[in-house]
Amino acid sequence: MVLSTLLLFDLIFPIPLPKQRDTSTLVVARDGTPLRAFADREGIWRYPASPRTVSPLYLQALLNYEDRHFWRHPGVNPVALMRAGWQWARHGRIVSGGSTLTMQVARILDPGLKQKRSRTPWGKLRQLLRALQLEAHLSKQEILTLYLNRAPYGGTIEGVEAASWAYLGKPASRLSRAEAALLTVLPQAPSRLRPDREPEAARRARDKVLARMAALGIWSRAQVEDAAIEPVVARSLQPPMLAALLAERLRHDQPRGERIASSIDPQLQRTLEERVAAYFSQLPERTSAALLVIDNASLEARAYVGSVIYGDKARLGHVDMVQAWRSPGSTLKPFLYGLALDDGLIHSESLLVDAPQAFGDYRPTNFDTEFNGPIGAAEALRLSLNVPAVDLLDRVGPSRFAARLANAGIELKFPRGAKPNLALILGGTGVRLEDLVGAFAALNRDGVAGRVRYAADDAHVERRLLSPGAAWIVREILEANPRPGQRADTFDPGLRSKVAWKTGTSYGFRDAWAVGGTRRHTVGVWVGRPDGTPMPGQYGAVTALPLLFEVVDSLPRMRGDAVPRPAPASVAEVDICWPLGLAADAQPAAACHRRMKAWSLDGVLPPTFAERGTRLWSAGLQRFRVDAVSGRRLSAECSQPHSSREAEIARWPTLASPWLSAATRRLSSLPPLSPDCVADGRDAAEVLHIEGINDAATLARAPNSNKPLRLQVHALGTDARVQWLLDGRWIGETKGAQQLTHDYDSAGEHTLTALAGSGAWERIRFRVLH
Repeated sequence: MVLSTLLLFDLIFPIPLPKQRDTSTLVVARDGTPLRAFADREGIWRYPASPRTVSPLYLQALLNYEDRHFWRHPGVNPVALMRAGWQWARHGRIVSGGSTLTMQVARILDPGLKQKRSRTPWGKLRQLLRALQLEAHLSKQEILTLYLNRAPYGGTIEGVEAASWAYLGKPASRLSRAEAALLTVLPQAPSRLRPDREPEAARRARDKVLARMAALGIWSRAQVEDAAIEPVVARSLQPPMLAALLAERLRHDQPRGERIASSIDPQLQRTLEERVAAYFSQLPERTSAALLVIDNASLEARAYVGSVIYGDKARLGHVDMVQAWRSPGSTLKPFLYGLALDDGLIHSESLLVDAPQAFGDYRPTNFDTEFNGPIGAAEALRLSLNVPAVDLLDRVGPSRFAARLANAGIELKFPRGAKPNLALILGGTGVRLEDLVGAFAALNRDGVAGRVRYAADDAHVERRLLSPGAAWIVREILEANPRPGQRADTFDPGLRSKVAWKTGTSYGFRDAWAVGGTRRHTVGVWVGRPDGTPMPGQYGAVTALPLLFEVVDSLPRMRGDAVPRPAPASVAEVDICWPLGLAADAQPAAACHRRMKAWSLDGVLPPTFAERGTRLWSAGLQRFRVDAVSGRRLSAECSQPHSSREAEIARWPTLASPWLSAATRRLSSLPPLSPDCVADGRDAAEVLHIEGINDAATLARAPNSNKPLRLQVHALGTDARVQWLLDGRWIGETKGAQQLTHDYDSAGEHTLTALAGSGAWERIRFRVLH
């Protein structure tokens, strides 16, 4: 009859076990430190715990103080119940409840067993029946786990793990005896014994537990006396809030997860959050920043800062900029140079020309509007020059470059209906910081890029971006770029990690970037406004790069991190010559105007690019015949007989001419044609002349005038577009003989250069007085 009644009770009133969707979520760092806790639907903070994850000292205190016979009784302790019944009959009230841990779990789970109701005879009976139910359906381990996760600890804190972090700032696996005793007694009266509010009451209750442990012989008197010395000091209750935006992201990806383990290093995360907040505190309102640090070997994130200050409304601190699509500025250039190396288009010292050029209707200029003329590929990349990069992309192909990036994990975002174009290498597209960092890691991973992983069980997604040799050469180029304001030998190379770094600034100062990699880590920094408004004067080298180096210098490192890596077998150091760009030992001495060392890939030494769109004869080795006596050039048709010999010269790209010395231009010039010979078409088709100012002129402002000197000039001798440079800096464009007007407010010596699209050019020098 009793058994039937119990079975009927079990069917009618099933155990109200907690449902998975009702649990709170805890996101933890790689060592188990809580990063962020998400309350359940009732606002309760609860961190997952089990008998295996809590301190054995806590389990000893809990079981010996609350329920010594937990592992043996069927859910109720008959001796304790009889004692409680006798006391009730004698005193007319409940003196001791005789509750077991199982009965306490029953009271916690059953909403009908509120604290006051559970102490009435009928409440005790219901609690007893629920305890028997629990023992019938669950194992002892499962019941104990429910207690560890659901015991009340004051406020919205439930469970020993949440209480340990909330009050003590440490995991429940590392409790001392005093701390174990404190957390054992708190659930008896969580409001009255809260250590953050009533430390003295909490201490007295803790000492009762310690005394019981000594009396039972579980802990020695000496151990208990040492534990009693510890003061009860508790932190104010604050939920953890590290890597808040990453935690939010992981919770979104695993909505039913109770405990989500991330790859974050908690100490590094805390340090960098504080550093980012302090570093950017003086930036204009609405400015935010993002920072990502990954381990190159595993691609696991070690630090993730999605905004300057999480929740800061003025800075849109709720927007995760690690995932945001932003213009990359010049940060894609290393991959372009690497792809050009793999394609055999360049070696590390290929001669490129940084001069005003038109690519159809697209006319790029440099960030500082200054041009450098002839320059090697390595230096062009280090200086982040725009025209050489656009020239390279035009030869590689924008669509092919975008496809290679996408295959390696860098998706580029273009406006609806738009296709990849030359502007993408200067930031005319959208990327995400996490994709950029995953790709940049390829420079220290033998050319293999990958998707950043935020948890140890995330899938490894890796794709080849560059060959090992191309990745090595690009990294060497970027590592050779010294830190701004420092010489390469300022610090002991054995103590400071070598960094291959690149900055970028998007059009209109909307995005400032710095991405850098060491042997073991890759770091990405973005600074800007989430709403896309400009930040005048803020750009990568000034705003983002200093923080990148601060982060790199704070990362764990070993002395070997600064030791150079040997070049792959596919890379060789060779001597090359400009202007041809070929191996020095394969060129005649007269063709080697400048000799330098270069890194070649797979033995390929491509020649200097042929020029596009010029009517003047192009770069390369030019062979011709000359009169053996006069040295004048001979054509195919000459009216007089000549004793001739073969001659040759190495020509520089015509657009480089304004930057060459007079001696170098002479070496690259054709000798004059013999008067008796018919023109051979090799002479320049255009001769440019600047009209409006004489060479070596001295100019001054009008008397008693505060206005700057205004000069009007035009170029004669061409119908093409003419680019005008003042002291190497672009100041305007005209077509044909159109007039250029410019104000000269800087006194001193100046050089004005007119450079036609055909390659013809003219330069004059003048002086402006104060």
